[in-house]
Amino acid sequence: MKVVALIPARLESSRFPNKLIKKIDGIPIIVRTYNAAIESKLFHEVYVVSGNEEIIELINSVNGLTIKSKKEHLSGTDRISEASNEIECDIIVNLQGDEPFIDKESIRNLISSFDDPNVKIASLMTNFTDFDEINNPNNVKVVVNKNSDAIFFSRLPIPHGSSNILDYKRHIGLYAFRYSSLDKFSKLERSKNEIIENLEGNRAIDNAISIKMVFTDHNGISIDTIEDFENAKKIITKND
Repeated sequence: MKVVALIPARLESSRFPNKLIKKIDGIPIIVRTYNAAIESKLFHEVYVVSGNEEIIELINSVNGLTIKSKKEHLSGTDRISEASNEIECDIIVNLQGDEPFIDKESIRNLISSFDDPNVKIASLMTNFTDFDEINNPNNVKVVVNKNSDAIFFSRLPIPHGSSNILDYKRHIGLYAFRYSSLDKFSKLERSKNEIIENLEGNRAIDNAISIKMVFTDHNGISIDTIEDFENAKKIITKND
């Protein structure tokens, strides 16, 4: 299987504008994410997909691969779907541009799930560490069936009423698609539950497309706020 990573990137973040070009130890976040994807050696090719010329130029300056978006998109998945028309591959992994701390084992297991020919879309989930995290609407919850296929994604604590923290699973928003499944998904209209929850995974479920959820112990670190940015700087400084 030819596996390609596509990193959708834009500057118009409501909580932390221009975050992808903010520098940690002199290196922009989007460049750190791109380099981490390359260094993981999990992908045959890695591309940054953006409609922003500054991001395109940043990646080109480090001899990285880019695809320029032809139009505006409502989601990162729609952005990478347009870009996928310009490449040949079997599996597409949608990496987030604001997550430079790539966990190789998690992504390797995500990719391995496609050894099952019935898997069309796959994503990651992990355990919560406390109920404050569960009650935080910024942390997405996922309920799965006995086959670890997603039943529903929500910002509310689901399943409701359990006092056992292990009954709750946190969704890590990293998706992987078969090429044909990404094309099919992107052509679907936004579904009712997707709009209500503002979670695009529900679009697949509402259209009877299963999403295989792969468990990981790695929580992931995304840079969504200035506080996240400061924490990321501490982590990188500690590891250097």
